[in-house]
Amino acid sequence: MSETLESDLYQRTKALLEPGDVELVGCIVHTELSSQEDLEMHELTVDANEVIADHAGKGETYIEAGNDDTDFSSNQFQGRTLDEEAFVWECQQLLREGTFDVVFYYEVGVDQEALAADLTDLDGVDRVTQVP
Repeated sequence: MSETLESDLYQRTKALLEPGDVELVGCIVHTELSSQEDLEMHELTVDANEVIADHAGKGETYIEAGNDDTDFSSNQFQGRTLDEEAFVWECQQLLREGTFDVVFYYEVGVDQEALAADLTDLDGVDRVTQVP
């Protein structure tokens, strides 16, 4: 990915984290997955859900898909707790220069470095950029 595109993606991600009802941090998961690898993209999102929920200490979660709710767009997902349907994380899958970048954001308090290391270990992930 070109430095200009990556910088733009980083800046846009930071803008999503600006103060609101919940203080958020995030990361960009740069993948090796192309637009033809829908099943692998789905599996990566499911695996990332488990990793983020574990690091957030939120217990069991489920994934709400953008196409299940008119408040979201396609390729936008949320991880929510099973017991209270509380927010755990949200992501957007973005196709950039032929491969997906997935922007995740979640509540402050997660060990960003440990989370990034575990996300990097998932199949299809090239690298992870932390966004404070």
